[in-house]
Formats: sequence, C-alpha cells, structure tokens
Amino acid sequence: CFCQSKVGTTAASFLGIGVGSRSIGMAGAVTAYPIDASVAYWNPSAIAQVEGNQVHFTNSGWLVGSKMNMMSAVFHLSRLNAMGIYITHLDYGDEKVTTLEQQNGTGDYWSASDMAIGAVFSQNLTDRFSMGGTVKYIHQSIYHETASSGALDLGLIYQNMKGNLRLGMNISNIGFDMIMDGKDLLKKIDLDPESEGNNETITAKLKTDYWPLPIFFRVGVSSDIIQTESNKWTISIDGVIPSDDVEYFNIGTEYRFYRQIFLQAGFRQLGKIDSEESFTLGLGAKLFILNLPVEFN
Repeated sequence: CFCQSKVGTTAASFLGIGVGSRSIGMAGAVTAYPIDASVAYWNPSAIAQVEGNQVHFTNSGWLVGSKMNMMSAVFHLSRLNAMGIYITHLDYGDEKVTTLEQQNGTGDYWSASDMAIGAVFSQNLTDRFSMGGTVKYIHQSIYHETASSGALDLGLIYQNMKGNLRLGMNISNIGFDMIMDGKDLLKKIDLDPESEGNNETITAKLKTDYWPLPIFFRVGVSSDIIQTESNKWTISIDGVIPSDDVEYFNIGTEYRFYRQIFLQAGFRQLGKIDSEESFTLGLGAKLFILNLPVEFN
C-alpha cells in the first residue's frame, strides 16, 4: 500500500525528539523502564519508580547546528507519591537577515527556538501499579512570531510481583492547536493601486492557520533478564503510534555492571521504511563526588 504518512501536518514537531543519554542509548524504549529522571518525558507514571531523588541535565547537538537541551528533576514526596519537572529547549541558533539589496546581511539577525515545560505527578496505587500525568506548556518562536499551547500527558506502568517484568503505556500531547502570531504579519496594503487619492497606509494582517500538536501513543514492555546484587541486564521494546507519521518499534537493552557502569544499545524506528535513525549506543558511569552519586552518560 503506497499510502502517504502525515509528516509535516502538525506543529511543535520537536516534541518527538527523544531526550536523555541513557534513554536514547536504549533507542528510547523506556516507556516501561524507569531508567532515570529523563523518564518524566517518556512516561510520567514511571517517576514514582525512579531510584531516589534525581536532577538530570542533557546537552546534545542536533541537526544543522541546532542544540537540544533538557533539564529534569524527580522528587519523592513519600513512599507512594513523586513529583517532577522537566524543560526541553531546542535552539536553532542565529542567522543573518538578508534581502535582495543586502545579500551580505542587513545587520540584523533572526533566530528560532522551541520549548516545552512540564509539571509531572505520579502515584504508586499499589506495590505493582503506578499512574501519572503531566501538564505542559509549549512555546515556539521564529523571529518576531510566536505560538503557544497547553497539553496533557497520561501514563501508567505495571510490574509483576518479582519486579522484573514491567508493562507501560503513555499518551502524550493531548492539547490545543497552535497558531503563529506576531508583528511581521502586519503589512501595509493599497486596496486599489491603480487609483490615486486613496489611503495607501491601510494595515492588514496576514492570516495563519491552526495546526494540531503531534500525539504519541506508546506501549512498552521491559524485562530484567539478569538481576543480582552486582549486575543487571534489561531488555525493552516499545511500540509507538504517532499522529503525524507511521507506526514503528524501538528496541533497547542496558547492562549495568556493579550498578556503576552502564552500557546501552538499541534500534530506533524499526518498521519505518524511510527512517533516518537506526542503531544506538550508550555508555555511562556512576561516580561519587562529595559523597553524592553523580552519573555521566
């Protein structure tokens, strides 16, 4: 079936960029795996099962010189409840403003960026079942134009009695359509350019359309094949259904040596014929600095 995907039919496509070094090392197959504080982005229900309180920072180079940054934090309010916050920011950088007359630049620069801020809450309803949600604010800007929206993520995660098998589900970006607005949309027009004596300074506003947010539905399973006091081997599989693309699978694995050295590998977007992503690899270590555990990945 030569069907068209819906690529390019939504706003805020940056919401589909994966974040977190360990998470991406596992190809993003972490819907059912509370890997670290970055899981607040992937599945809000999993933060209740993250080990301890964590603060997470990610900085990564993205396409065409852009930069993707993330900060997330998870805090356990009690044995049952946890809350978190995360901020993702995609910076496209600055570029010269040029015109036909000034092709080397006008002296002005334009820039563009995308940002999402999420507040997360999760609760362990039982010793095996957790639910969570995220309320997020989404903002995009390009030169003098901006668009904003709000959205909701919902997730759940279930683990068996032994705690070595987990099932997770998440639906992201249920929210309002976005529309660009700004002063560059205001233009002076002459309603009758062939006649004289009329007002040539009438201001009109260019019309832009509303665009929906990209909705992602993720279902994942994660299993600890080996789990001892020193070593742990985990395999995860996620099925992803995006509203603006075709369905695909992410498959990832992580091996933890003495719970201090982390090795990850995976394959992203399996089943997507025209995907530009494939194998992933990751490496990390946990150190103790001033008696605090610090991970570098």
